[in-house]
Amino acid sequence: MNSRGLANSICDTLQRNGYQALLVGGCVRDILLGREPADYDVTTDATPERVMELFPEGIGVGAQFGVVLIPRDGLKVEVATFRSDIGYSDGRHPDRVVYSKTAEEDVQRRDFTINGLLMRHDTGEILDYVNGQADLQAGVIRAIGEPDRRFGEDKLRMMRAVRFAARFGFDIEHATFASIRKHAGAITDVSAERIREELTKLLSEGAAKTGFELLEKSWLLSIVLPEIAAMKGVPQPPQFHPEGDVWIHTLLMIEGLPAGTSPTLAWGVLLHDVGKPPTYRPASQTGDRIRFDNHVDVGVRMAEAICRRYRFSNEETEQIMALVANHMRFMAVDQMKKSTLKRFVRLPHFEEHLALHRLDCLSSHRHLDFYEFVQRFLAETPADEVRPRRVLSGNDLTQMGYSPGPLFSEILKAVEDAQLEGQIASKQEAEIFVRTKFTAGKA
Repeated sequence: MNSRGLANSICDTLQRNGYQALLVGGCVRDILLGREPADYDVTTDATPERVMELFPEGIGVGAQFGVVLIPRDGLKVEVATFRSDIGYSDGRHPDRVVYSKTAEEDVQRRDFTINGLLMRHDTGEILDYVNGQADLQAGVIRAIGEPDRRFGEDKLRMMRAVRFAARFGFDIEHATFASIRKHAGAITDVSAERIREELTKLLSEGAAKTGFELLEKSWLLSIVLPEIAAMKGVPQPPQFHPEGDVWIHTLLMIEGLPAGTSPTLAWGVLLHDVGKPPTYRPASQTGDRIRFDNHVDVGVRMAEAICRRYRFSNEETEQIMALVANHMRFMAVDQMKKSTLKRFVRLPHFEEHLALHRLDCLSSHRHLDFYEFVQRFLAETPADEVRPRRVLSGNDLTQMGYSPGPLFSEILKAVEDAQLEGQIASKQEAEIFVRTKFTAGKA
């Protein structure tokens, strides 16, 4: 059984017990667009208590709002009771829920017309009380009812409008767009985690450039990511960046992110030059050309602050910072010692560093020499030469008469360097190397 089958089965059970049951929301929209829905939602006039009785495995994920999650065989479908929402003091959750008897009343509380469509699971008949089909055909994102009211209920809907417009290549209807601009400042009422997830989806759904252009035009970008908005109008040296300013360069890079890109790579690409605006120095100051001295170090600190602000995990934060920190190192790969290059390509998730560098090149000078150099190196170098087995341990050093202490790590690094350079390959060679290079520090 797939998700559609589970949703149909739930509808059958509800109808057999005398209740209305319809597919609703994004799944109906995606079916009409010829896309495979990511998940399925069902709406019904059965109360949450009755839904739980009919489906004992159900979990009341939002029982106070009439939502029950039904898991089965690794699949899950949300079942929501018809309702009207009364008041939104926190800008996200209704203060009070009043259950309705009709699906027509239920869809009036939903966000956009294209998400307010209903479908009979058995016949495929569409029930459209909000003119959603017309907007789907016209390619329009339009708030249901009064835009100010919809965005007042949940401020994140402003960013969702931008993401849906980017994902589907739709336009945001005039009154809806005007309302987003009017209320853009209120996006700060939304939790950092929810904003982060929306931005991550925007970056990784395959339409990031359009999405960020819309974020900027809707006045949301300067509020959620002022560090990115600051890139606009910051010029770059034309000999390296014929494409234009830092904003244009960043847009071109995120345009190259395919759907399904990992969140860390997506954010690493977005933030790789975040240190340029505060470090910009024009040619009139430098005496030769535009420069961004220390923009990598500044960018790493800024990227960390953004990751902390949006509550990324420590692991994600470290990877995003590493992508920013290392993106300029590719320019020296053909000059690196073998040991340095091998350590470089051993960075965690190095494929993301390589992907970022490729996008960086294609979005500026378009020369892929260093990218191809690393690709050749990886193809031609056996894995056991990049990550050789350690030939000497701390215990070995103790047995050789060296005292434990800071010198140990210095010796072990020197031994590994020699291995990576191809100078030694065995324990015996390592011992000779150590006795030759490190006479001090013996017990």
